[in-house]
Amino acid sequence: MEKKLVDSRKEEIIDACEKLYKEIGFNNVNIKLIGENISFSRTSIYNYFATKEEIFLALVAREYLKWNKELLKIYENDILSKDELIEKIAVSLSKRKILLKLISMNMYEMEENSSYENVKKYKMAYTESVNILKKCIIKFLNKNDEEATKLVFTFFPFMIGIYPYSAVTKKQSKAIEELGFKYAYYTDYNLIKMGLECIFR
Repeated sequence: MEKKLVDSRKEEIIDACEKLYKEIGFNNVNIKLIGENISFSRTSIYNYFATKEEIFLALVAREYLKWNKELLKIYENDILSKDELIEKIAVSLSKRKILLKLISMNMYEMEENSSYENVKKYKMAYTESVNILKKCIIKFLNKNDEEATKLVFTFFPFMIGIYPYSAVTKKQSKAIEELGFKYAYYTDYNLIKMGLECIFR
């Protein structure tokens, strides 16, 4: 099968997975439902992905690749102050809500139930994000390689907690209120910005 068709069909499968994820969530998405939302036979999905987790992992990789394009645009600036760098990173990452949600909830499961080759493809996209962000830190914050590495590997684990704290459900909100707990509600953009301000201080 020619590469163009393979890539096109993979994208269609990932698009269907993304659409369903937004509508019904990770646990309710399955290969059968994805098959009902593509233009070719459901059994053909197995020519491209062995499990639903592999499809989701490809979706996460795609989200990282989209973010990478924005990080590269940031890197192409001649000069940025620390505040300007934080602002641009926060804006770019806050656009990737599906990425933030999936890495906070289902990463282990996706990687565990995917082939080595698919995990490697995902890790390539993730590693590129790490490397571009590191280059931005070195360039705009005047940090050496070791310092930039520490900052990056402080920020990426922090990213895992952004979605659960910014997307509080009605049930969670009600429980918090009944307990009398004064919860600080922040958007993902605000949390990213605050996290970067602490990490880059």
